Amino acid sequence: MPESTKTLLYSAPMAGYTNYAYRELLRMFGGVDLITTEMVSARSFVELEMRGSELPSRLWGVREESRPLAVQIWDNNPDTLSLLAQRLAFEFKVSVIDLNFGCPAKQIANRSAGGSFLLQFPDRIGDIVQKVAAAAKPVPVTAKIRLGRTADTINAIDVAQAVENAGAAGLTVHGRTASEMYRGNAHWDKIAAIKPKLKSIPLIGNGDIQTVDDALFRIKNYPVDGIMIGRGSIERPWIFRQIAQALRGEPVDSEPAVTELRNLIVKHFNLLQQQFDEHTALFLIRKIVCHYAAKRVGARKFRNDVCSAKEPAKFFQLIDDFFH
Repeated sequence: MPESTKTLLYSAPMAGYTNYAYRELLRMFGGVDLITTEMVSARSFVELEMRGSELPSRLWGVREESRPLAVQIWDNNPDTLSLLAQRLAFEFKVSVIDLNFGCPAKQIANRSAGGSFLLQFPDRIGDIVQKVAAAAKPVPVTAKIRLGRTADTINAIDVAQAVENAGAAGLTVHGRTASEMYRGNAHWDKIAAIKPKLKSIPLIGNGDIQTVDDALFRIKNYPVDGIMIGRGSIERPWIFRQIAQALRGEPVDSEPAVTELRNLIVKHFNLLQQQFDEHTALFLIRKIVCHYAAKRVGARKFRNDVCSAKEPAKFFQLIDDFFH
């Protein structure tokens, strides 16, 4: 993890969003101390390798892109995770390997017994962290967790201590239980309660940071070493730069004008086409622009229209009409 006494600003891994193109946008705006890929399945990686197939698409661009860069991985088998971690450390030369113990999605937590499913087994999590850290050394290994599986089984302190004692270099905590998914409000008081129980590793808080004021409030009022922003940065990828400016006591950049947003959408689409075919790039950029349109007059109709656009020409006609 970056060695610094300043408040750390991390981007969260988000499936379908934090691909190479989005990571490049974050670098363009600046302010992020550590950018993270989409979550990569260790099992899929091993299976593809055994078949001699291409790497998982979520690792596209990772070898060449700028550092620092974290790759988040998941599975419930320490040997499979260690194999991928070793490859990422020594072949891909990534900056950080992050272990996911917090994903609440059914296909991860229920069907595959990974992600947040493992929160009920702190010792097992510790075993995974220890083996992966040994395999990746000297590349630091971190973990991302939730408060627990349910409100009745909150055990984040036990899990945090297991993670640290196993040799992790840092911990990110999303302030909800797995059963809460993304409903309600993140419980930052419960994130804060973990800090005194850690010996030395940094604690990163995550959840409900949508604005610069949200970020500054959490940083000022809770004993965290940094913050991680996920959904709030989809709509506003420039938020990290604004937060960094505020923390340095500098004037904060204003929100982009609509014409700047239009240019940003074009750039994002072009970056997506470096990796994906035109149809896939269009599908992905449509999701992004729906976030940009949020809270603007006519947003609902725009979302309906833009999500029906099957060709780039029609898509950009709608963009020109809306962002002008």
